[in-house]
Amino acid sequence: MKNKLGKRIKQLREEKELSQLQLAKILNISNSTLSQYEAGNRVPSDDVKSKIAKIFDTTIDYLVGNSDVKNPYKNKPSLPEEFTSPEEAIKFILHKNVIMGFGGFDVNTMSDEEVLEFANELLNQLRLISYKYKK
Repeated sequence: MKNKLGKRIKQLREEKELSQLQLAKILNISNSTLSQYEAGNRVPSDDVKSKIAKIFDTTIDYLVGNSDVKNPYKNKPSLPEEFTSPEEAIKFILHKNVIMGFGGFDVNTMSDEEVLEFANELLNQLRLISYKYKK
């Protein structure tokens, strides 16, 4: 594990074109400490691992070798700011089966205006609750 961790720290640092000294300053550690991490002679604390993961937009699991997915959040789907067409709104609602099942909504009986309003309200609610769970 130590060797993989060190190799990944070095790889990520080089991908960002950072020197050891630059990364060490960002992490508030000495250059020699970072060098030891990269060589596999020393293991960073969980706090330092967390900082490294944040700096390189990856996970601790990737750093320590538990996962080969460098950035699991990179391709996450994004929500539009607002739906402007009923077709997009219907597609969004229908892909969320739990919404249709739980609420008993039937987009087939709703007007285009109601579908847009409904889908945009869903977006607003998702944004509101996302603040609570963002990390």
